[in-house]
Amino acid sequence: MEALILEPSLYTVKAILILDNDGERLFAKYYDDTYPSVKEQKAFEKNIFNKTHRTDSEIALLEGLTVVYKGSIDLYFYVIGSSYENELMLMAVLNCLFDSLSQMLRKNVEKRALLENMEGLFLAVDEIVDGGVILESDPQQVVHRVALRGEDVPLTEQTVSQVLQSAKEQIKWSLLR
Repeated sequence: MEALILEPSLYTVKAILILDNDGERLFAKYYDDTYPSVKEQKAFEKNIFNKTHRTDSEIALLEGLTVVYKGSIDLYFYVIGSSYENELMLMAVLNCLFDSLSQMLRKNVEKRALLENMEGLFLAVDEIVDGGVILESDPQQVVHRVALRGEDVPLTEQTVSQVLQSAKEQIKWSLLR
């Protein structure tokens, strides 16, 4: 049993949530099947909000999960991991997300500004965590990558450009063999 708990894993983050000051979901991304249905997810989000929105602490253990969180004006940010996950790693993800959004929204991290810039939020979260694996914890790098990916280039052109780049790399490697 202990071997399972202590076995290292790259899958650190179970979910990232952003709720408004009423506990309603603005953004939610779950990386595993701990809460498979939307009904279970919403119940979990209400429970988290009720337990955390009036406290000044940053870490909670809830339903066998480690929850790190931060409030800002009318938003609550949550990063969730398993009960044995390193809180400092989860807090690094939370701080990276918050600081990245703060820079992208010009320090105006509030509900209205976030709703107007949801595409930036989606890109930032995808740069920070992929499938529960932490990819980046430096907000400067995240903001830089989001700016590069969102430069008024249509998604189809971005995809074509990525395919061409990949093809060039494959040709280069086949020529080197």
